[in-house]
Amino acid sequence: MSKQRNRWVVIAVLSIATLAFVGVSVIVPFTKALQNNNPIASPSPSLSPSASPKEDLEAQARGYELVLQREPDNQIALRGLVDTRIAQSRTDPSKINSIIAPLEKLAKLNPDQSNYSVLLAQAKQQTGDREGAAQAYRAVLELNRGDMNALKGLVDLLMQQQRPEAAIGLLQDTLKSADEVNKAKPGSVDVISVEMLLGQVYAVQQRYDEAIATYDKAAQSNKEDFRPLLGKALVLQDQGKTEEAQPLFTSAAALAPAQFKDQINQLAAGESPSPAASVVPSPSTGEPAPSPSAETAAPAPSAAPEASPESP
Repeated sequence: MSKQRNRWVVIAVLSIATLAFVGVSVIVPFTKALQNNNPIASPSPSLSPSASPKEDLEAQARGYELVLQREPDNQIALRGLVDTRIAQSRTDPSKINSIIAPLEKLAKLNPDQSNYSVLLAQAKQQTGDREGAAQAYRAVLELNRGDMNALKGLVDLLMQQQRPEAAIGLLQDTLKSADEVNKAKPGSVDVISVEMLLGQVYAVQQRYDEAIATYDKAAQSNKEDFRPLLGKALVLQDQGKTEEAQPLFTSAAALAPAQFKDQINQLAAGESPSPAASVVPSPSTGEPAPSPSAETAAPAPSAAPEASPESP
C-alpha cells in the first residue's frame, strides 16, 4: 500500500470513528479481519493438544457444523463458525465462500443488527460477488440511510468499480435527505461523518477544491471535531502546500482524543501512519480495539457454552 493510499485509509477510518461525536458502534472491515494475525476469541470444541493449528481450526469448524445440524438457529455456533472460517481463510482464501451461509442466517435472525448484513456484504465483495455485496449494503441503507458502516462499504465498492460519480451521488443524496430523515428519527444521519466520506472521495479523485469546500463546511458545523481539519490538512499536503497544512494538523491533534494523536502527528510529518485499525475505538470502552475480527460486529455472550459435538 502506497504512503498516500495509507494516509487516506486512516482518514477513511476516522470518517466513521466518531467516538464522542456520534456514539455509534464502529465495525472493523471484514478484509481487515482476514489480514489480522491475532487469534479470534470464540467458544470452541475441545481440541487435541497434538493437533496442528490447521487441524485445530478444522476441528472447531466441524464441531460448530455438527451443532448447527441439530440446532440450525444456534447463534453461538453460527458466530463461532464465521470466526473459525475467517481464521482458516488467512491461509486458504477459498474458505471465505463458506462464511456466506452462516452470515446470511445471522442477518436473517437479527434484522435489527445491521452489522451482520454489512459483514455479509463485505464477504460477498471479497468473493467477487459485487452485485450481491451492493444489494446487501443497499438493503441496510433502505432501513437506515445513515448507517455509516453500510454507507462506507458501498462507497468503497463503487470506488473499486471505478464509479466515483455514483459514490458522490450516493453521499450527496444522503446529505440532501438528512434533515428530513433526522426529523423523523433524530440522529439517524450524522452529517459531518457523511461529509467526511464525501471529502475523501473528492480528494482521491484529486478534486481538491471540492474536497476543501466540503471539509470547511463540516468544520463550521462542529468546531470541536478534529476530523474536517485533518481532512483539509491532508488535501493541502497532497498539493504540496505543507506550510498551510501544518497549523491544521496541529489543531487537529489538539482536538483529537488521545488514541488518534500519534496517527495525526505521523501524517503531519509525512510518515506512513500506523495501521488504520489501531485508530478504531472500541464501542464499549472508547479505547482502541485490540484485535479486529468479525466478532466485533456481534460479541458472543460472556457466559456462552461451548459449541461442540457433545453440546446438548
